[in-house]
Amino acid sequence: MTTLIIARHGNTFGPEDTPTRVGARTDIPLVDKGIKQAQAIGRYLKDHNLLPDAVYSATLKRTQQTAEHALKAAALSLPVYTMDIFNEIDYGIDENQTEETVIKRIGKDAITQWDKNAIVPDGWRADPDDIIQGWRGFARQISKTQSPETNQATDLDETILVVTSNGIARFAPHITDDFDSFAKKHTIKLSTGALGILTFSQGKWRVADWNIVPLLV
Repeated sequence: MTTLIIARHGNTFGPEDTPTRVGARTDIPLVDKGIKQAQAIGRYLKDHNLLPDAVYSATLKRTQQTAEHALKAAALSLPVYTMDIFNEIDYGIDENQTEETVIKRIGKDAITQWDKNAIVPDGWRADPDDIIQGWRGFARQISKTQSPETNQATDLDETILVVTSNGIARFAPHITDDFDSFAKKHTIKLSTGALGILTFSQGKWRVADWNIVPLLV
């Protein structure tokens, strides 16, 4: 069975900062709480026997740092492979704008549709089909291998950690081919520093758990 753990990076704004919509064009590091959230992810993986065999992240600092701090907290020494497909979406003219400013431009309903149904608001530079295909391709890569003896595709038995961002993570459950059922049961948005867990067995991906928020110490 392949286990895919999807983590949203930790906080990038401190208590004195004004949060904004940080997208693909803004490469900022974690703040202190973000580091603590990353460490909590690592402890959660260790405590729940979910230690990864391989780790991937977006190319952005906040995701790489989250992966690195999580690995250290889990007492693991693994490389972090970066992939562009896990980079946050581009918020277009709303990049680095406060939520109040964004809502004033596109309205609350557009934000609701984004958070409930992953419908991209006008002006944001994101193609859901491309994001979904990125997840599907990655899912195929980590779930099957070609047996040299039989030349047949066989299921892998690995745990994979991917650290990404809010706008990308919500599309991952499309690999189950039943996103509508997922969206009825769960809030599709991952909280900052939270985890989603998907498993592959008997030829099918399933959402095992979603929006797990590890406890901070």
